[in-house]
Amino acid sequence: MMASRKCAAIYSMLMVILLWAGHARADQAAHEREFTLKVLPLLKSKCFACHGEGGEKPKGDLDVTSRDGLLKGGESGAAVVSKKPDESLVFQAVNWDGLEMPPKANDRLTQQQVEIVRRWIAAGAPWPDEATQKKHWEEERQTPMTADGMLVATSGGLSDAWTYRRYQPADLWAFQPVKKPELPSSVPNAIDHFHKSKLQLSGNEPAPTADPRTLIRRASFDLIGLPPTPEEVDQFVAAWKADSVKAWDDLVDRLLASPHYGERWAQHWFDVARYADTGGMANDFERSNMWRYRDYVIRSLNADKPYDRFVLEQLAGDELADAAALERLGDDAAKLAEVRKSGDYTEQEAEWIVASSFLRIGPWDNAMVMPPQARQIYVDDVVNAVGQTFLATTMRCFKCHDHKFDPLPTRDYYRVYATFAGTQMAERPLRFTRDENREGFAEGRAFVEHMLRHATTEKEKILAKQEAAAKEWYEEHQLPYKPEDARKNDPDDQKPPRHVGLDHIDEGQLKVREQDEWIWQRALERYEPMVNAVYDGADLGMAWNAAKKLRMPAKVNTNWQPVSYILLGGALEATGDPVQPGVLSALGVPVAAPATDPNLLPEDITQRRIALAKWITDPRNPLTARAIVNRVWQYHFGKPLAGNPNNFGVKGAKPTHPELLDWLAADLVEHGWQLKRLHKLIMTSRAYQMSGSHPQSDELFKTDPNNDLLAFFPARRLTAEELRDAMLSITGELNPAMGGLPVFPEMNLEAAIQPRMIQFSLAPAYQPSRTPRERNRRSIYAYRGRGLHDPFLEVFNQPNPNDSCDLRDVAAVSPQAFTLLNSDVMSDRSIALALRVEREAKLLDEQVSHVFQLTLHRSPTNTEADRLTGYVRRMQTYHRNTKPIATKYPTEITRSLVEEFSGKSFDYVEILPTFEDYVPDTKPSDVSAETRALADLCLLLFNSHEFTHVN
Repeated sequence: MMASRKCAAIYSMLMVILLWAGHARADQAAHEREFTLKVLPLLKSKCFACHGEGGEKPKGDLDVTSRDGLLKGGESGAAVVSKKPDESLVFQAVNWDGLEMPPKANDRLTQQQVEIVRRWIAAGAPWPDEATQKKHWEEERQTPMTADGMLVATSGGLSDAWTYRRYQPADLWAFQPVKKPELPSSVPNAIDHFHKSKLQLSGNEPAPTADPRTLIRRASFDLIGLPPTPEEVDQFVAAWKADSVKAWDDLVDRLLASPHYGERWAQHWFDVARYADTGGMANDFERSNMWRYRDYVIRSLNADKPYDRFVLEQLAGDELADAAALERLGDDAAKLAEVRKSGDYTEQEAEWIVASSFLRIGPWDNAMVMPPQARQIYVDDVVNAVGQTFLATTMRCFKCHDHKFDPLPTRDYYRVYATFAGTQMAERPLRFTRDENREGFAEGRAFVEHMLRHATTEKEKILAKQEAAAKEWYEEHQLPYKPEDARKNDPDDQKPPRHVGLDHIDEGQLKVREQDEWIWQRALERYEPMVNAVYDGADLGMAWNAAKKLRMPAKVNTNWQPVSYILLGGALEATGDPVQPGVLSALGVPVAAPATDPNLLPEDITQRRIALAKWITDPRNPLTARAIVNRVWQYHFGKPLAGNPNNFGVKGAKPTHPELLDWLAADLVEHGWQLKRLHKLIMTSRAYQMSGSHPQSDELFKTDPNNDLLAFFPARRLTAEELRDAMLSITGELNPAMGGLPVFPEMNLEAAIQPRMIQFSLAPAYQPSRTPRERNRRSIYAYRGRGLHDPFLEVFNQPNPNDSCDLRDVAAVSPQAFTLLNSDVMSDRSIALALRVEREAKLLDEQVSHVFQLTLHRSPTNTEADRLTGYVRRMQTYHRNTKPIATKYPTEITRSLVEEFSGKSFDYVEILPTFEDYVPDTKPSDVSAETRALADLCLLLFNSHEFTHVN
């Protein structure tokens, strides 16, 4: 019996030992698995480069590429102490506890990653062999979804660790297919359903409906960027009282039908697309015909061109035009070549080519850049612009390496890059169309020719002096005279010195005049039937001064097949695997008529961009419709549904109302990508018509400080362009003409004539258009130079056109207050408004009331009327005793520069012929004391929050 009990005890002990051993083995396997899947990838990405990889001596004599290396340690001792993380230098370093590794804050491990390292060391720092690691990886990759996230199929990263990286589904919301949520049939407006449902979940109700005066002002600025007239306000208020639904419907329809709608919404588009009339950088050369693209966008928006077509034309308009022309010409390639040479396309074909100017709109200048690098800079810019603008994806994030956060391999970057490998820049000959405004061509050309003649004449004077000295040199050396062009290749002892007869002043002035010649020759192209666009063809290379002139070649080789590669680290010299043109594989959207790989585009360079555009606007593409809907919502409400409109990736802000965003995106596609329909859907919602104040505002500011729930309509300050355009509209100065050449509004004179460096010289001074009618057009038609910004527009946060702006800065800064009170722009507008009011109202109390109606769309209260009438009378007394100084405009400027070779300074004279016959806006010195006093009241109301903000 005792023996039996003893055997049973021994058996039980053996079972316990076996179970313990089994658990130990399981724990060991779990730790080895975690090391394989999580710790080792961390070490490789964060540590290997400096500590043991690449064959060089590791930093600190520490090799972290093996367990033995970690246990041995380096100059500071053992890096890992088995089962003792707190004593392990590696753990201290990644925890930034005394040591800090990786040293850059951006590369620092997250707390979750630090805990993984701690667990690994506490488990004895297991490091399984490669066979075991491979087994764990193979098991891991068989499971699409785990607690660590989901696998995403892509074209493959530069490492297996990246290729099989897992993502949280919520982080990849934008990559998921758009699914239109089902709604009850009784829902009158889907927007209100989603909006109110979310509010009610938080225990809140939406704000009440705004008053009709607020609503017409809100709608007018939103849709056309201009204020309503007092008559329009009164008519709308009366119609609202009779039938508010019909009145609102009619108002929205009228504003959407206005030609000013395209002007307002084109401004939003240009913020993202980066419209400018110059190329920026060292020379800031003019892109003389970019105004044609500006007008194309305005026309397209006014015509409610379907958004998918709008995208296609901008990405591949030239391919569409050439294909249509070739079909029209009976597939005769020789005749197509003639059409390219002459620019004699049909009206529709010409419109498409103008649209492709989108691919030339970014900043670019190849001065002092080798041709291959200059080409890369251009294509990189196009790839990133396409990603941000149409796909809400920042492409440059995975140019040098696989994306750190999103399932976007660098292979895909270079597939899209390869799509543009045959896209060449050119100023193409192209006929003007009937819809293009050519008013002012003769006057503009005459001005530019005058400036060009002056530059040429001054240059010729210096060259004549040089040639006279050259003739003397030949006579002195008893050699036959040769003109400059004929003697260039002669030996130095057989020809005069390069700048013979010229001193440092002449040499400096010669460079200035030669540069001015280039500048004004370029400006003449504003009036020529040309367009800054692209074409498909062989890469012909480019001269270092290619930005001066990128002409369409006489012969175009469209059979050229470029070979493209992954560029490791983004370097042209480090070519990796070859790639074909393609798209973003993580979206799972196949291209039309796919090759063997559904993510590859046609190899024919004349079809690549058309195929890319059709893939971007494929209804199955989850990014495109979401991106444009998010932008439209943002411009109506002042904030987007998804907080980073150019970046829908993991690091972008997630949507506040994801179901609403998807419903709107699906609805847009279902209804033919019509943006005007989307506007009306938004604006007829209860959400859009809410008041800007809420009964429980104090509580809401605590629980929802950013108004993410949209419990009330957010107030916004007028944009820079709206401020200027609204004042011109109110004063009656606004010239409503549409399209055509860029205009030059009057700007701060000091800013206009300040010296502005360009390569080898100074840029010409800014000269405003001669007459108020020319100058006082809408801001969207103002000349937009990358190297010179209008101070008024800039201080009110007009974005820099060098980078895509998805959301304008709305910060309030001191210079804005000074500008609104003291600038010449505000003084001129206030005088103009005072003159209008004096014409339309005779008595002072009537004038005060009229100023209120024009600027704030309401009558003053009795208190406001009494106080401001008294204010104007006091200012009349002041102005009777004060004499304003008349404004004087210079007709020439003396500039000073340093000649680059001698280091000596020299002067030259720049002419300003505009001011010889200039018609200025009415100035304080031109009007009576009574007008100036009334202008002070106008200035006061222009500075009021009620005028500068939309509620």
